[in-house]
Amino acid sequence: MAPLELQSREVVIIGAGPSGAIAGALLKRQGHDVLVIERQVFPRFCIGESLLSHCLDFIEEAGMLEAVQAAGFQTKHGAAFGCDARYTEFDFRDKFTPGHGSTYQVQRASFDKLLADEAQKQGVEIRYEEEVIAADFSGARPQLSVRRADGSEYRLDAAFVLDASGYGRVLPRLLDLEAPSAFPVRRAVFTHIEDRIDDPRFDREKILITTHPELKDVWYWTIPFSNGRCSLGVVAAAERYAGRPVDLDACLKQFVAEAPNLRRILANAVWDTPARLIDGYSANVKSLHGNGFALLGNAAEFLDPVFSSGVTIAMRSASMAAHLLHRQLGGEAVDWEHQFARPLKRGVDAFRAYVEGWYDGSFQDVIYYERAQPQIRRMICSILAGYAWDENNPYVTEPKRRLGVLAELCASPAGV
Repeated sequence: MAPLELQSREVVIIGAGPSGAIAGALLKRQGHDVLVIERQVFPRFCIGESLLSHCLDFIEEAGMLEAVQAAGFQTKHGAAFGCDARYTEFDFRDKFTPGHGSTYQVQRASFDKLLADEAQKQGVEIRYEEEVIAADFSGARPQLSVRRADGSEYRLDAAFVLDASGYGRVLPRLLDLEAPSAFPVRRAVFTHIEDRIDDPRFDREKILITTHPELKDVWYWTIPFSNGRCSLGVVAAAERYAGRPVDLDACLKQFVAEAPNLRRILANAVWDTPARLIDGYSANVKSLHGNGFALLGNAAEFLDPVFSSGVTIAMRSASMAAHLLHRQLGGEAVDWEHQFARPLKRGVDAFRAYVEGWYDGSFQDVIYYERAQPQIRRMICSILAGYAWDENNPYVTEPKRRLGVLAELCASPAGV
């Protein structure tokens, strides 16, 4: 058998989603040769549709903001929370941390393709329908085995590899980097509907997060799009699905019927798309980097969809890795643990504290508290807007302790 064709590139990125497109564009803008390998064909369906404000910082940095602004996506100014008769909202334009306030709610098929197309316009090569099937990082340069759509294969060597494969988690699988998540197994059932919402109290410029009136660990997302449709899903632990319909559409409709505010808001909805299921999505890895590679976004760790942090973490990691790699390729000595992994994890751990607080109920008590001090709400709002790396925000630097104290104060007669 003839040896496989060997191609050499400077940087190879696995995955053309948001983190891959952002990293590719940033590296190309700094003069590097970049090749992106993408298993699927774009556009393709994906969830994670409610962007946080911090995402726009990285989109702007990558030279893609004007294209995103012109695409007609649904403007998003914040997040609303509802549970039975309770309701509160956070406006991202009124937050503690400087930066973008408004953002967008997007159908990821068109959004991801837009970012990938913008990266290509800047000179990034993307090869669709190609899959990385093996990886060898033992030599002087990483080597990847790639399979094309027609079944033929070739080998790639590179100075460095960035894994932006998202849920595909290519290098964690191939290099035995998978680690169990600390979160329990949860299940999301979701769909897109023609929402026909005519309730004047419903704000299309905010994501609506609804809590089940009796099961506080069960929550729903309602993400309006600009075309009269919305993304709708329910998230619950696996045992919460016991005794419910096996049919996913019937299961989701039953959950929605149990939430009075959703039942009212979606009374006229047309359920025209079969529901889907994602199970056990939380993931972790043993390390975010190694000799010749680094992991971006969901390829490294995914917490939980409740605060829409996934795309923000992905883009943040892409920006950090691109700048660090630029320095390394320029001959500087860099420390991926201290300059990438640990700083990235500080923000991820801040998000983690509030996700844990959401499910144990303490953060829900804080969110719905009616007499909160405005400055504290602005600090919380910054985290909900994605600014979980702002070291000037005490609710970022000490998330667990601050949240614990705040939850106690909200529960006390004196209040905050």
